[in-house]
Amino acid sequence: MEHTELLKKVRKIEIKTRGLSRNIFAGEYHSAFKGRGMAFSEVREYQFGDDIRNIDWNVTARYNKPFVKVFEEERELTVMLLIDVSGSRNFGSTDKYKKNVITEIAAVLAFSAIQNNDKIGVIFFSDKIEKFIPPKKGKSHILRIIMELIDFEPENKETNITQALQYLTNAIKKRCTAFVISDFIDNNNELKRALNIANSKHDMVGIRIYDSREAQLPSIGMVKMKDAETGQYLWVDTSSRQVRGAYNHWWIEMNKQLDEAFTKTGVDYVNVNTSEDYVKSLMTLFKKRGSK
Repeated sequence: MEHTELLKKVRKIEIKTRGLSRNIFAGEYHSAFKGRGMAFSEVREYQFGDDIRNIDWNVTARYNKPFVKVFEEERELTVMLLIDVSGSRNFGSTDKYKKNVITEIAAVLAFSAIQNNDKIGVIFFSDKIEKFIPPKKGKSHILRIIMELIDFEPENKETNITQALQYLTNAIKKRCTAFVISDFIDNNNELKRALNIANSKHDMVGIRIYDSREAQLPSIGMVKMKDAETGQYLWVDTSSRQVRGAYNHWWIEMNKQLDEAFTKTGVDYVNVNTSEDYVKSLMTLFKKRGSK
């Protein structure tokens, strides 16, 4: 993309998403992601109502009366965005491709993080790690991230979320909040296990982007379709009730498996439809988190 055109796009997204994060999400983001890391501060004598899990048994034994550890919340967070750049993000039946929605949501989260004095980093992934941007603060860092979101061309087209989660766990040593932004169309059946491992070390959040047309095939006769991830073409008879039924069954089954993976691993997630306003979906996610 030409540099001037790219800068215009960056500026447009910056104005929209910075405004959203400042005017709508500021308080919600802060209460939803308020530094889950707890730093040890001091010990004091046990008081009625204290959590017995915080008893310091060494100090208690020394003084022969119960003492508890006091923790302070670590305000500064590291936020990581794991962004799916595989071929399927280029799908879109409205004027909004999945790629565009992913870009805007990532930018909103980046501006919200910076306003909260958090560091932000990005992992772009397909079926390999395409690019790693280490976490940093600052507006110029965010503008670089937005520029990459708009203009990044991956080497590979397929998807492997498990590999991205493993990379996160190895690359980021300190506990962070990590958003996986993807359509979660991935043939790898290790997702639940990988989410579980990543969530035991980090605070994982799933943001799943989908298009209404992916949920149901319209009856429009013979259609030549291209698999965005493999590049293969095939003719599909969409007028066949059996074909539409099989596709619909696949979609329902995939949703069920995803829902189960997130629920069983305790990972908060939200579904975002490209034809609807993502603001509402993000607010639902933030409020759900803030009420915990």
